[in-house]
Amino acid sequence: MIVSTTPTIQNRTITAYKGIVCGEVIIGAHIGKDILASFTNIVGGRSDSYERTIRETRDGALDEMMRDAERLGANAIVGVKFDYQVIGQSGSMMMVAVSGTAVTLD
Repeated sequence: MIVSTTPTIQNRTITAYKGIVCGEVIIGAHIGKDILASFTNIVGGRSDSYERTIRETRDGALDEMMRDAERLGANAIVGVKFDYQVIGQSGSMMMVAVSGTAVTLD
């Protein structure tokens, strides 16, 4: 499955538009990660635990979107867009949503 943020794929022709496909994953914050992130913020540096969580959440949303495209008979997704949101009471959860257009390429 070719996945691209661009509206076309270089040297390939879109032969059919299958429809909009999406993937969403919501994950709750973990107290241990929050404590480690707070410590990292105090001493400086990157929060590996949060970065790993965001990466896993993003990959899950991408997988869900690609399964949706495969179900429609597509072999590519173009115009992919990511959206990150903090939701829930006191921002206790994070949502990653991804969407794009499922297409068939020659």
